[in-house]
Amino acid sequence: MRAPPRSHSAAFYASTAEFVTGVRAFVDQALDQAEPVLIAAPGAAIRLLQRHLDGHGRQVSWADITEAGTNPARIIPLIDAFASSHPGRPVRCVTQPLWNARTAEQRRETIRHEALVNLAFADTRISILCPYDAARLDAGAVATAEQIHPVIIRNESARPSPGYDPGIILPPECDAPLDSVPADAAVLAYRDDLRTVRAFTAGQASNAGTGPGRANDLVIAISELAANTYRHTSAGGTLAIWVTADELICQLQDTGHITNPLAGRRRPAPDVGGGQGMWVAHQLCDLVEIRSSPAGTQIRVHTGLRPAGRPTALPAGPRHHQWRQQQRRRWHRREANRRR
Repeated sequence: MRAPPRSHSAAFYASTAEFVTGVRAFVDQALDQAEPVLIAAPGAAIRLLQRHLDGHGRQVSWADITEAGTNPARIIPLIDAFASSHPGRPVRCVTQPLWNARTAEQRRETIRHEALVNLAFADTRISILCPYDAARLDAGAVATAEQIHPVIIRNESARPSPGYDPGIILPPECDAPLDSVPADAAVLAYRDDLRTVRAFTAGQASNAGTGPGRANDLVIAISELAANTYRHTSAGGTLAIWVTADELICQLQDTGHITNPLAGRRRPAPDVGGGQGMWVAHQLCDLVEIRSSPAGTQIRVHTGLRPAGRPTALPAGPRHHQWRQQQRRRWHRREANRRR
């Protein structure tokens, strides 16, 4: 069994002062050992920490996690990119992936992300500190955090977590079957005709009032996921689409079995033919929930409707925006070539 990261710690704090003290100690240790540091936290926490790092903030890389990690599946690639920018060196990362505005689905996927960190960065020279606001967490949330972090920190004291079991990759609560598709969802059975899938998705997105750019992203993501059904199963699949007060939700279901828990969380090599679909979906959509077993796979994709009068989500930084534009152009070129 592979070892977890050099350190993956849940630091429980009960006050702002305790939060600052814990993060500052982690950063000071890193800088004393000339280790690069990334802090990915909500904007308010970043501003607070920058005021209390005694000028060391200029030696730290910063990322607003409410932008870069809206979809928790993007946080592992964020850490990957930071570590890759410092090849051969140990690095430290502070990530605070759980904040108050997270939806129930996002919280569940955040737990999944935190659990997968142990697998993604096994046997690496990466140390990750995850601050948790104990004053706002219920007992169940604290117990879950202890299950998915090999080390816990309380009152500035670190110790092995009594709840951590290295033999369990995912806690049951973040891998339970998804709720049933609503009875009024629009449903399409598909096999190998991706044009029908694209037209169906585009029509439902238009009916829901999704903006052109977001609708285009959704069509690309769903098309790539449906193509996986064709590539990896002998049967077709079903696509269900429905609307809630805040989101357009699409769910694909087929008989395939995804055996790699990290599928879609690492950027595939450009010369690799497969593995693009889930990566693309995670990058283009607000949230992607994956449940897979030998009985089949469900992939549920969330896209916010952004109704008038409500603040819009911030874009995930200029690099991510540029990637989205490149992905759209690449996809449209590929589709044009298919039609020739």
